[in-house]
Amino acid sequence: MSYCTLGRGAMLAIQLSMVLAVAACGRTETGADAEEQAAAVQNVEAMAREHADDTAEPSEAAEVEPGREVTAERLAYAEVDNELVYGHFAFPADMIEPLPAVIMIHEWWGLNDNIRAMADRLAAEGYIVLAVDLFGGKAATNPETARQLMLRAVENRDSVTSNIEQAYAFVNDTAGAPRIASLGWCFGGGWSLNTALLFPEDLDAAVIYYGQVTDDETRLSLLEVPILGLFGAEDRGVKLESVKRFEETLERLNKDYEIHIYEGAGHAFANPSGNNFNAGYAEDAWNRTLDFLRERLAASSD
Repeated sequence: MSYCTLGRGAMLAIQLSMVLAVAACGRTETGADAEEQAAAVQNVEAMAREHADDTAEPSEAAEVEPGREVTAERLAYAEVDNELVYGHFAFPADMIEPLPAVIMIHEWWGLNDNIRAMADRLAAEGYIVLAVDLFGGKAATNPETARQLMLRAVENRDSVTSNIEQAYAFVNDTAGAPRIASLGWCFGGGWSLNTALLFPEDLDAAVIYYGQVTDDETRLSLLEVPILGLFGAEDRGVKLESVKRFEETLERLNKDYEIHIYEGAGHAFANPSGNNFNAGYAEDAWNRTLDFLRERLAASSD
């Protein structure tokens, strides 16, 4: 049976229960230490300040049509805290064999129409895309709700970690992706790095759009995942100094990375509904993302 017959998700649904069982058995309690947890909470407040005047409404820039026909559906990929988790699953409509996959992680607004549109757009480039939901089926329409949702996720780190672990198991085991990357913005950018740290030898690439980073050598020393980081020089939430320390640590550890800092850009410069949106920088960052994924997820990279 050709893989493209999964358009309605039938085979994926049949296999899901087995994947969830395997993921649950292999799950680990990560438990962030006090310093890391405090930094995560501080990041929530920093994001609240950065997004204080933003909205979740899409602009015309968010309505770019995919470059080819895409099959997309709402699909359960995990079970967290005894509740099924539904993500946005997209792939090229003409797909026959499994393609490389990207685990897409939403920003602090949650899994909304903007993220689903980006998932479809990326799938059209030749990828299986699973846009995960780390907010329990909720999406914010105002900054205070977004702050509360992000804070709840930060305070329930083990649940979010389990969510990501099962997302990886889903695209690896059920969707059969030969190579896997993570990609996220803002809150999701930080979790794109965390995904690389969860799978330091197995993930094939990670893209971080202005997400929280670390310069902890102990954690980063285990990382064998190529990193693409895209940051704004004027970001007051994810400050340039922290990005520089992250970059210096990766360099000192001789890691595979690319860091691009956009002069004059603030936080969320690639978010079309935000006040800091910069169309030129957003397009450049997206093109860098596509080039990076093509290189790192190509069959020859095995």
